[in-house]
Amino acid sequence: MDIQTIKNRVLKKEWIGKPEAVWLAEQELEELCEAADEIRSFFCGDSFDICTIINGKSGRCSEDCKYCAQSAFYHTRAEKYSLLSTEEITSQAEYNEQKGVLRYSIVTSGRCLSDTEVDRMCESIKEIKKKTRLSVCISFGLLNESQYRKLKEAGTERVHNNLESSRAYFPEVCTTHTYDDKIAAVRAAQEAGLSVCSGGIMGLGESMEDRIDMVLTIRELGIRSIPVNMLNPIPGTPYEGNQRLTEEKMRRITAVFRFLVPDASIRLAGGRGLLEDKGRSCFRSGANAAISGDMLTTAGITISQDLQMIRELGYVPRLWNR
Repeated sequence: MDIQTIKNRVLKKEWIGKPEAVWLAEQELEELCEAADEIRSFFCGDSFDICTIINGKSGRCSEDCKYCAQSAFYHTRAEKYSLLSTEEITSQAEYNEQKGVLRYSIVTSGRCLSDTEVDRMCESIKEIKKKTRLSVCISFGLLNESQYRKLKEAGTERVHNNLESSRAYFPEVCTTHTYDDKIAAVRAAQEAGLSVCSGGIMGLGESMEDRIDMVLTIRELGIRSIPVNMLNPIPGTPYEGNQRLTEEKMRRITAVFRFLVPDASIRLAGGRGLLEDKGRSCFRSGANAAISGDMLTTAGITISQDLQMIRELGYVPRLWNR
């Protein structure tokens, strides 16, 4: 095997498998990243999908995800509040649209929203669609198809639900719900006619094979928006002592992912602000999307800063993989 031969297979729209991906992960970094960027350019052109998120409900989560500041199992400094009002959510949406963002996601803590909470969120989404042209994404946990259909009718276009890691490693990350629970929620959203955004967190203690297995599962599910989070070790969580990943490791991860899902939006998400270059080198190594602004419980990078970087790199902000 060599990088150029594998790249050419991908450019001919041939899927590569786990053996090739594992091999690629061990190769010389610059050649790997240049090839990944060529694949990105061939399939996605200069499109850059930038989105923002709002923490619509914070803290007191019943799930024990070891990375999360909002879990009720851990003692952290995360804020705790119930669902934000329609006015608050819509006001932030309007602000983000004025700044140049095209996609806006509402994220809530907890295993899933209740039917009553889903109805409230439907009203908020209707108001966003009335007052803006934003594409609306939601991350409301493990909902069912009926709930997703309501949200779609209200104007939702996409559902976010991270797999977090591989099936094999997931029990090390969370024990209060299963990988199959995640996949069932993803499929329910798809059955309701919604697109899905799903990825994971790098730096939980997983191996490169775990990361590759996760992306292969995402690919099998037909998902083309893949958030790549870098763990920000939060004091009070079980992962507070985990070592942060380096820029080199994140470049290698995004490059290998690009080989596996050549036409996807590979989206740098949480933890990007920990990188000295704020992800710039990853956007030349296969990544072509980002979450901008603040994250759920940590500070992010301003929309203005991100839009400037995107322009400098020759990208054009537009909705991709709708």
